[in-house]
Amino acid sequence: MARGSGSSGGSYREWAAAERAAQKEREQRARQAEKDRIAGEERARVKDAARKTEAIGRRVDVLQGLLRSSLARDPRISFASLKVTAAVAPLDLGALTDPVPSPEWADYAPRPAGGLGRLLGGRRHQASCEEAEREFASAQADYLERERARQRDVGAARAEWERAAAEARREADARNAHVDELAAGFPERDRFAVSEYVQLVLDKSPYPGGFPTDRRAGYVPESSLLAVEWFLPTFDVVPQHKEFRHVKSRKAVEPVARPAAESQRLYKAVIAQVAVRTMREVFAVCPEEMVSTVVFNGRVDTVDPATGRKTQPTLISVRATRERFDELVLAEPRFDAVASITRHFFAAISQHPEELKPVDPVMPFSRADPRVVEAIDVISGLDQRPNLLDLSPKEFESFVQNLFTKMGYETDQYRSSRDGGIDCMAYKPDPVAPMKIAVQAKLYTKTVSPTHVRDLYGTMQHEGATLGIMITTSGYGPGSVEFANGKPLHLITDRALSRSDRNRTSPPVSSASLPASAGPDHARFPHAHPDGGHCSRSGPARPSRCANWPPHLIPMPRT
Repeated sequence: MARGSGSSGGSYREWAAAERAAQKEREQRARQAEKDRIAGEERARVKDAARKTEAIGRRVDVLQGLLRSSLARDPRISFASLKVTAAVAPLDLGALTDPVPSPEWADYAPRPAGGLGRLLGGRRHQASCEEAEREFASAQADYLERERARQRDVGAARAEWERAAAEARREADARNAHVDELAAGFPERDRFAVSEYVQLVLDKSPYPGGFPTDRRAGYVPESSLLAVEWFLPTFDVVPQHKEFRHVKSRKAVEPVARPAAESQRLYKAVIAQVAVRTMREVFAVCPEEMVSTVVFNGRVDTVDPATGRKTQPTLISVRATRERFDELVLAEPRFDAVASITRHFFAAISQHPEELKPVDPVMPFSRADPRVVEAIDVISGLDQRPNLLDLSPKEFESFVQNLFTKMGYETDQYRSSRDGGIDCMAYKPDPVAPMKIAVQAKLYTKTVSPTHVRDLYGTMQHEGATLGIMITTSGYGPGSVEFANGKPLHLITDRALSRSDRNRTSPPVSSASLPASAGPDHARFPHAHPDGGHCSRSGPARPSRCANWPPHLIPMPRT
């Protein structure tokens, strides 16, 4: 045998060389696979960065095109399109449609007697017939009971369907009748018809996702003016990143922050476009003789990071006449909404909206709010010991409004059924701690339901009020007191009013004389009692703050 030969027919050296070559090939393939994996991950990161950057670009394009994208759209709404047809689904009885099958005698009758049975006199067959007749009679009784029950269920289902159908038709008829009222009142320049129609137009105007939908329109026919209060998106509507980049050295996709000045310019452009777009839509849907001037107040509903409290500062306010607005060429690519607001209309726009720096509105929306009515003087017509239950509900609301006015508050009294859950809004302008108080007056002889207290709290939050006060001639149950506990709510009863009347020897003093310790700090709000008194759950006892009401009714902010 030759030296170094193996049983496989090849030398060991050849085998080892082949093994080394195969191992080298496997290592090369592994290295190539790793390179391909790294390259693939890198391509994925590059693609991810491009995708995120494109998404930011699309969002910015949408924000920059808020005005231009709306120019081709006709904002007018036909009154006919507002009408509805009652949607009544066909009556579906389901399994009740099928009657209960009636029993058949053939299913119970015994077989005829055979020859042997007849020979034996048929007694067994007779017994079988009697048993079958009893079973058949029982089945018939059960059938009748089941069928009567089904008929009752059918009648109940049909009655419920007819009730629901009638209710749907009633709601549709009521809505359509209201639309007819709008259609009749709009050309007559009715305050409520014009306000509501413009409100519908603005609500239907499409905006990108993330934009608030809370806005209000108010028409003043005496001056052909329409005011709009619009809640704008907050500053974070502007993408905080300018782009995303792939950082190869860190194998990561990292954002590039948008410069603060660029974010500010873009946000100003957004709110200015909303203002110009809104004014265009109002002028487009209202005839020239109806609306000659539009006032736009843009606000944000947010939290002031400096205080942690809710705030609704006005960031843009503009007044535009139709003649002045018609001078604009909105389709011009170089049209600048911010420049138009500041240089053409000489209006106010916050210089630092990111810091919630407010501007003074050219006109408070409350002057055009269709919910606000002219208050009447009730207090001067009352004697020294009035019986408040002798007042009408509207007079009681005016009485409460008068009290706040005499305490130095600016007040707006709201129209019944259009007040959104409040009867009066009281304001205390103050550069340090302004107050906005939502007031609800209840001329009741029964206990106020907790539902009303919850509604006041919800409306108070919606309106951005700092305090909610409910005043009633009756009282509050434990549920109302428990709900108000720890919230910026005051529950006042007729006992407090009566005590104030007995102690009042002169007209209510100005609220400037109120103790500063009664500030609207949530931790110090008094807790209401059903008898109208106030106390704190902890700390030393204090005299009733209603003893000299109304001067001590309204807590003033700390100074």
